[in-house]
Amino acid sequence: MSRYIGYFGTYTKEESEGVYQFTLDTEKKEITEVKLAAALDNPTYLTISEDHKNLYAVSKEGEYGGITAFAIQPETGELAKLNNQASQGSAPCHVSVDSTNSQVVTANYHTTKIESYLTNEDGSLKPVVSVIEHEGSGPHARQEKPHMHFAGFTPDNQYIIAVDLGSDRIITYATDNGNLKEVHVHKVTPGSGPRHITFHPNGKFAYVMTELSSEVITLHYDEKDGSFTEQQYISTLPEDFAETNDASAIHISTDGKYLYSGNRGHNSIAVFQVDQESGFLTFIEWTSTEGNWPRDFVLDPSEKFLLVTNQKSNTCTLFSRDEATGRLSLLQAGVKVPEPVCVKFLGV
Repeated sequence: MSRYIGYFGTYTKEESEGVYQFTLDTEKKEITEVKLAAALDNPTYLTISEDHKNLYAVSKEGEYGGITAFAIQPETGELAKLNNQASQGSAPCHVSVDSTNSQVVTANYHTTKIESYLTNEDGSLKPVVSVIEHEGSGPHARQEKPHMHFAGFTPDNQYIIAVDLGSDRIITYATDNGNLKEVHVHKVTPGSGPRHITFHPNGKFAYVMTELSSEVITLHYDEKDGSFTEQQYISTLPEDFAETNDASAIHISTDGKYLYSGNRGHNSIAVFQVDQESGFLTFIEWTSTEGNWPRDFVLDPSEKFLLVTNQKSNTCTLFSRDEATGRLSLLQAGVKVPEPVCVKFLGV
């Protein structure tokens, strides 16, 4: 394909109006047609079902926070709202859907909760099935209570993994018809502030980005019981960088050879090579995101491009990606996107 459709999740504190749609033209190697796809309050994080039929966005409606389901028009990418499920309190910060589009989970940074929903046949959301409130804290000033920053499914869909920045924990839940049951807790270095997790395609390794210590943790994953074993900590920053940095997103290529992580403050993408036997990471390079505060990034469906959202400069940046070396080269900077947070591509 020469054109891919994608979506930006945004804050709507200033000029943004909701979820934005865009097009990646792979022949011209540029982002075009950035336009409002759905008016929504603070849809900061999005996820798209594997069958490409539905988009789920975290959202806020007055004093209520929750999740909004959309149907995706396959040819144009236009979004049609299906329904919303919400409860009193702040909106979640993360949302995931399983590979069969039958279960959706959210993580809430402010309320300490993760919530589980089942879906109807059209992808709309049934009322919440399971709500888990967390307890705990950490030594950092931002760790006064749990701050759930990620909830998503293991590659085999057997478990849900929740990542708690506030208490330095990675929690594994079994799921039975949407009901969640804690089965394992892994504690990482106190004060590191784990944020997001991504799995190697082989299902044996997982990588956690720590926001507060700006490290990637390499973990061995045991699919028999959903437990993790630590193997490596590696910094995402230069040794001489002394300014504030909040590490952000983490993603791995589908061949499992290269891992990418975002640095807010250093304003870079750190690139690592993955040892296929051990899972260990070796640093390759930093690439400037050509903007301020790279909140998220994504590989396009061909994985020949990488797109970064720079939240504080209201821009996105497009890179080409060398599939053989993993390295990034700048193609297009300064593309205007209001208050961008999350970015996702509609698959092919």
